[in-house]
Amino acid sequence: QVQLVESGGGLVQAGGSLRLSCAASGRTFSSYAMGWFRQAPGKEREFVAAINWNGRNTYYQDSVKGRFTISRDNAKNTVYLQMNSLKPEDTAVYYCAARLGTTMASRPYEYNYWGQGTQVTVSS
Repeated sequence: QVQLVESGGGLVQAGGSLRLSCAASGRTFSSYAMGWFRQAPGKEREFVAAINWNGRNTYYQDSVKGRFTISRDNAKNTVYLQMNSLKPEDTAVYYCAARLGTTMASRPYEYNYWGQGTQVTVSS
């Protein structure tokens, strides 16, 4: 079992930045690829970014490329999402997810564990 706890969400003006963190329990964090997803009201959960087990490979949704950066610190059992140049359309609940295995994935069903989510609101 892996428990994931997100933090760092909040209210920010357009053009601003936020850094989300996701702390994982357990001793085998490096056995998991990690991902960030988001869900806006009335919309399906969508992929944002993913990172492989050692942090050397990352993958992003096109709309966040160049603005968001995913990273991880296996010594701290934590994955991060640095979000810059935020736009109102980035407003959503952001979830981190863990996928048993070393390779990245972009579909929600490919992930085994989920956090409870953290709200990000970008005002115009």
